[in-house]
Amino acid sequence: MKDMLIWVDENDHIIGSGEKMDTHVIAQLHRAFSLFIYDPERKEFLIQKRAYGKYHSGGKWSNACCSHPRVGEETIEAVINRLPEELGFSVNKEELIYCGHFIYMADFGDLSEHELDHVFLLKKEKEAVPMDVFNPEEVDSLQWIAIDQLEEWMNREPDSFSAWFAKAYHLIKKVIKNSA
Repeated sequence: MKDMLIWVDENDHIIGSGEKMDTHVIAQLHRAFSLFIYDPERKEFLIQKRAYGKYHSGGKWSNACCSHPRVGEETIEAVINRLPEELGFSVNKEELIYCGHFIYMADFGDLSEHELDHVFLLKKEKEAVPMDVFNPEEVDSLQWIAIDQLEEWMNREPDSFSAWFAKAYHLIKKVIKNSA
């Protein structure tokens, strides 16, 4: 069965749907989500290096989990459903903190990402996150990194990260700063 993505306008109103690859070929604005996992005691984020075989951004570092809601699926349900598919563990809806959304567009040759990206935060102790059960078709590797080290790396080597990472990170950082 093909992944059918939700097409939206700039206000996140549904305007249609389309198959995943077709949606990326025509650069249609569609819903997406980005999940960040944060250990507040250590002030560290879990980041993933995307699998090299991904249709775009393979080998780039990104947030812990990212994907698209499918037709008929609420965005928060998509986070709950995709996390076990990518990282191999589950969470409850109550554990997720919504941090906002943004729109971005990035070209990758014949494909484009044109997404309205909903950003979520999961606060979790480092020891509670398994590091060895991720899906190798989605993830090449995982790494915990301190905020200051991550920001220095982002400033020094912005091309090491996915196209959406910096924008999503800034939403997350505001929420973390306001909850400190």
